[in-house]
Amino acid sequence: MPRQPRLDTPGLLQHVMARGIERRKLFRDDKDRNSFLDRLAIILEETQTQCYAWALIPNHFHLLLLTGPTPLSKVMRRLMTGYAVTFNKRHRRSGYLFQNRYKSVICEEDPYLLELIRYIHLNPLRAKLVKDLKELDKYPWTGHSAILGRRKNPLLPEPPSHESFSAKGGFSFSFSSGKGKKKKDPSNPVNPVKKEKPLAEKTIEDLLLHFGETKRIARRRYRQFVKNGIEQGKRPEFQGGGLVRSSGGNKAGLLGRKKEEREKGDARILGSGDFVMQALIRQFLWMN
Repeated sequence: MPRQPRLDTPGLLQHVMARGIERRKLFRDDKDRNSFLDRLAIILEETQTQCYAWALIPNHFHLLLLTGPTPLSKVMRRLMTGYAVTFNKRHRRSGYLFQNRYKSVICEEDPYLLELIRYIHLNPLRAKLVKDLKELDKYPWTGHSAILGRRKNPLLPEPPSHESFSAKGGFSFSFSSGKGKKKKDPSNPVNPVKKEKPLAEKTIEDLLLHFGETKRIARRRYRQFVKNGIEQGKRPEFQGGGLVRSSGGNKAGLLGRKKEEREKGDARILGSGDFVMQALIRQFLWMN
């Protein structure tokens, strides 16, 4: 069966996954991981793409992205092509680094945003890269520790000295993380100019608002939410499409239903039948 084209409408939440070719390692050491995250940080800010969750596993990665004006295909092309060139040069290899193209699934935000954040951030625990939640809290290669404030968020682009390397392949200004002296307004030297927060910082703030009005309370509740998901294992509702997903992955309850009683389903979309239909219509309008 021919592969369906990607759905790439801006402004939608997408769970993105990519594996190394022949399941080989994408990240051989911490330098590789930092290289990937540095590039991702710049691309997210430049394209105004929000990343709510991420996890780097040795032979694959997960990203939960809310696209802005730049289509996901362009974001991922810059990320994966740029990283592959850097990886091959560093490790003195040639050829493809990634297995085929990346996989992306459009996700309905209301029922799935928090569930997917938890699912993605628990990946290192399921892969036995960490032994327990306490170790995951400080693990640097997933977004969980940054949300808890236990580690600096690597998706905040580093403040430049004068100019820094751009993910586009040249040198350009890199967004500041907010540290250091602020420039003052010459017309009003008393009050400094308010700097716009980096998108990665605002994304974490938006996420924490789902759990509480203060960071301390929100982080505690978020951690408990993640802890509650440890025993859930693989989530069947993250498989299949349309009504299958809406019913928690239980196909048995769908047998015998008339065709007109079934929801619209699409393997590229995680959500209810109504959401699947709306996403397909939105894609059609975007393409036409």
